[in-house]
Amino acid sequence: MTLTPAQFVAKWQHTEQKETALAQSHFNDICALVGHADPITADPKGAFFSFEASTIKTGGQKGRADVFYQGKFIWEYKGPHADLGKAYQQLLLYREELGNPPLLITSDIHTIIIHTNFTNRPKRTHEISFERLRDGDGLALLQRVFYNPESFQPEQTKQAITKASADTFVTVADALKQHRALMQETYSDEQLAHFLVRLLFCLFAEDLNLLPNNIFTKIVQAQGRNYVNLQEPLEALFRVMRDGGQFGIDRIRYFDGTLFDDAFVPSISDDLGRALLRVADQDWSAIDPAIFGTLFERIIDESKRAQLGAHYTSQDDINLIVEPVLMHPLRAEWEAVRLACVRQPQDAPAKLAEFSDKLAGTRVLDPACGSGNFLYVALQKLLDLQKEVIVFAERHGHPSLALTVSPQQLYGLEINPYAHELAQITAWIGYLQWRAQNGFEEMDDPVLRPLGNIQRMDAILAYDEAGQPMEPAWPPAEVIIGNPPFLGGYKIRQELGDAYTDHLLWLYGGRVPGSADLVCYWFEKARIYMENERAQRVGLIATNSIRGGANREVLKRIKTSGDIFMAWSDNSWVLDGAAVRVSIIGFDSGSQQVKTFNGTPALSINSDLTATIDITGATSLAENKNLSFQGVMKGGPFDIDETLARKMLASQNGSGLSNQDVLKRIYNGLDITRRPRNKWVIDFEMRDLDTAVLYTEPYEYILTHVKPIRDEQRRKRRRDNWWLFGEPSPGVRRCIKRGARYVAISSVSKHFILRWLSSDIIPDKALIVFCRDDDYFFGVLHSTLHERWSRRMGTWLGKGNDPRYTPTTSFETFPFPWPPGEESSDSPLVQAIATAASDLNAWREAWLNPSSAAEAGTINVTYDKMLKQRTLTNLYNGLVYYRTHAGPAFVAADFNKETRRAVTRTEIERLHDLHRILDTAVCDAYGWPHAILQDEEQILTNLLALNQARAG
Repeated sequence: MTLTPAQFVAKWQHTEQKETALAQSHFNDICALVGHADPITADPKGAFFSFEASTIKTGGQKGRADVFYQGKFIWEYKGPHADLGKAYQQLLLYREELGNPPLLITSDIHTIIIHTNFTNRPKRTHEISFERLRDGDGLALLQRVFYNPESFQPEQTKQAITKASADTFVTVADALKQHRALMQETYSDEQLAHFLVRLLFCLFAEDLNLLPNNIFTKIVQAQGRNYVNLQEPLEALFRVMRDGGQFGIDRIRYFDGTLFDDAFVPSISDDLGRALLRVADQDWSAIDPAIFGTLFERIIDESKRAQLGAHYTSQDDINLIVEPVLMHPLRAEWEAVRLACVRQPQDAPAKLAEFSDKLAGTRVLDPACGSGNFLYVALQKLLDLQKEVIVFAERHGHPSLALTVSPQQLYGLEINPYAHELAQITAWIGYLQWRAQNGFEEMDDPVLRPLGNIQRMDAILAYDEAGQPMEPAWPPAEVIIGNPPFLGGYKIRQELGDAYTDHLLWLYGGRVPGSADLVCYWFEKARIYMENERAQRVGLIATNSIRGGANREVLKRIKTSGDIFMAWSDNSWVLDGAAVRVSIIGFDSGSQQVKTFNGTPALSINSDLTATIDITGATSLAENKNLSFQGVMKGGPFDIDETLARKMLASQNGSGLSNQDVLKRIYNGLDITRRPRNKWVIDFEMRDLDTAVLYTEPYEYILTHVKPIRDEQRRKRRRDNWWLFGEPSPGVRRCIKRGARYVAISSVSKHFILRWLSSDIIPDKALIVFCRDDDYFFGVLHSTLHERWSRRMGTWLGKGNDPRYTPTTSFETFPFPWPPGEESSDSPLVQAIATAASDLNAWREAWLNPSSAAEAGTINVTYDKMLKQRTLTNLYNGLVYYRTHAGPAFVAADFNKETRRAVTRTEIERLHDLHRILDTAVCDAYGWPHAILQDEEQILTNLLALNQARAG
């Protein structure tokens, strides 16, 4: 049987009988209308399409969904003219029980309302009346319900809508700030932030019907074009929202929550009024709280305005912390409680109430909470789990449980006033939105509750009444999560000042190394809280440099007092709009036995965030001391180009001194891995000012270009000795003068490449240098054995996540075949290494600098252009590709463009062979089989054993 829209309307438009008498007959006619078999015909067993699917009704009684079509919709009927809003709430409550289909549909026979239910998409509704069915697109909509429910999915994600809302709100913030400057108003930035957040909340509350009748928008519209009069009605609205009461003909609920603790409204300009009208057109009920705070913090805080178009931390990223640290133990406990309730139903009410209370009592602390996105995601997860408990209790006929998880379980510390302001309201917006989207009735007044547990304060340094530095108290919490600020140890002083840095170093002395990154202080403080049983589990994010060097010491302390149960050693992250590499670390007292590393099970996780052999116990060897140093730190623009250097070298000084004394070539990492930049440096070494003056042109250059910068330095030594490099660096200066040449490596580089440099070249701070000039030493350093060791002992930096080499962890712990200086130059083993190293270096240098393009085998390319392409980076790019695509799969054309132009397969194979010859010679010196070169774990095991034997 089929029906036309006109026939359907004629049959049903005058029907007024009860729901129970009408629902199934009405739905069967819907099926006939769209040409689809009814549930009994399509699915006689009711496996996927049925009437009366078992579920839960709001209020606690067991019930049935009127119609269920798996993967498509749930359909709830009410009698004619009934409240379909309540029917929709029922659907929201039990949608998970029926697989969370894409459409939730309600009908009172006269009207059909289609509600979309797509994850991470805004909610949309389509209402079909008899008129729309007979004369419009109603039939087409119903056909899509049955045959193509995915077509109802909104194009924009919640994140896209939130981003668009943020973009429109920029004009509001800008108009307000411009008006403040123009009118010379004196209200504070804190008042400005508070007012803007109030505006945001009013827009949200209006679209979620917490404010009645679009009242906020109507207030703005009522001003016509005379927006200067907007100040008074907004003040009046804020005052009523604070305590509740009558506003014209509308009853305003009691909001409280400190958001409306005053009624401050700045004077309003026409531009601001027009901007407010534009933002009111957005759907603020659909914003995504997980990114809401971050986006609007960037709007309010001009220092972060450049990041508006940047990426934000997504909820998926935040879940890498929240799920394993907060939720996994709770979910495991819930599974045990649920099974116990099934087996022993007489005990279920008490068990369910106890577990529900535990969820509501779980406190979550973010000690660097920013605008609250981590806290919101944690709250959402706790709410989702408590909803499962509530539905389970109702489904099994146990006493109803209340929704008691709330934002008041969230604790945060944040020093930025804008972020602090937003964090407080982000949690409440997310909570109110969650309630509305999950079928729970509106909560009793006040709508907002005070969130004093999100405090504006410094999380790692405070001062007592006498002004003495002290550790600030964190509130106790079961779980600590967060994303503390990333600031390299070498930047702390220049960013935070001498006094702050000195107090920090004094306060955490002996626990956090002085050169550690700022984030390490959060790790140590969280560890102390866990050790003192003021927290149970911790999950924090750091740059991936926490795996090595001084930073690693805080992870060692964590493993001493507890253990790491979860880690992502090297993950992509977005910080302030820039891609960075991070480590994600979860730790506890050692109670969790199941561990995960990079998303897979692991037996243990080491303090260097590896899950294999732990070499972090390696110690510095006395035999390696004073053989490796970081290059010089200039502390100012002492560099000059070659043209100016040549000019100064040719000039004469009245003193008779030669400028050659103080003009040197200088190399940094790029000079090692690419082509020399031909940079020079004016280096007075330790000459006093009276002597420096005698070098006329170099001195005049430093006086003009360096002194003004040094005069602004906080450090007295740098101000007073403005003509000298920032650090005297006596060790590295002695090092490079020991012989005619020295070995250097870039401290941060994609590839492990060592070069010989002439002793008249100054190494920049970006280089690590070694105080030997013999080929044997160069060969051992350039071996795969030393490369594997240094990469595990070092750290990683930069967007490219490049390995970082340090004199302490990478070199001083490395055991040579013989302690340096004790090897015999007459030994065939030593000579074999020296020969292999010399051959490798000679071949590379010849490849870098052929006498002509023709000799290099390059056709139709100028010599200069050919040289630009001949870099060790391109050469070793080819080597890495060759080693990972060896055999028939290797095709030179698969290289990146620059490498393909610069290097041939034959050249790469030759480089590979030279390195293998060197590696086997080094293995022979250790007395280890050549096969060890294919087994990194065995290399590290052997080297660790040798390190410990030497240290012992």
